[in-house]
Amino acid sequence: MNTNMGIFAIFFSAIFTQNILLTYYLGMCSFLAISRQVKASLGLGAAVIFVMTCTSALNWLVYYYILVPLDLVYLRFIVFIVVIAAFVQIVEMIIERVSDALYAALGIFLPLITVNCAILGACLFMIIRGQNFLQSVVYGCGSGVGWMVAILAMAGIRQKMSKSRVPKGLEGAGIALVIAGIMALAFMGFSGVIK
Repeated sequence: MNTNMGIFAIFFSAIFTQNILLTYYLGMCSFLAISRQVKASLGLGAAVIFVMTCTSALNWLVYYYILVPLDLVYLRFIVFIVVIAAFVQIVEMIIERVSDALYAALGIFLPLITVNCAILGACLFMIIRGQNFLQSVVYGCGSGVGWMVAILAMAGIRQKMSKSRVPKGLEGAGIALVIAGIMALAFMGFSGVIK
C-alpha cells in the first residue's frame, strides 16, 4: 500500500508540482514551436510520453546493469542519448506510416526529440534521485504526461489568442513565454497536495 502511494505521488508530482517543462523549463524549443496547433501538440505529446517512458526504463536498466558494474558511469550521457535516438527513430517511422499529416505538422521537431533536454533530463533525474525501476518508469511516464498537459494547455490558449489583439512587443514568442510563466505559477499551486 505504501509503495503504491509512493508511486502515485511520483506520478502526480511529475505531472503537476515537478512538471519537467514548467518547473525545470526543459524541452522549451519544441514547446514554443509546436504549441500553435492543438493537433500537432497532441501528437508530439503522445510521442514524448512514449519515448520518455520507454527510455526511462531502458536507461535505468543500462545504467544499473551495464554502466555501474563495468564502472562506465561517466558514459551515461552518451549512452542515454543513443537509447533516446533509437526510440525516436522508431516513433518517427511509426508516425510517418500512420499519419502523413501529423508527420508533416511535426516537421523537424520530431527528430529533435532525440536531443530534447526534457527526455534526457528525466533519465538523469531518475539516477540523481536514486529511484528504483518502477519509480523510474512511473516518473518517466508522469513527466511525459506533464509535458503533454503543458503543451496542450499552451496550444489551446494560443489558438484562442490568435483572434485577440496582442501588443506589438509581445507578439510571437514573447506572449508565449508570458503564458508559460503564468502556467508555471498555476502549477505551483499544486505544491503540498501530496506529502
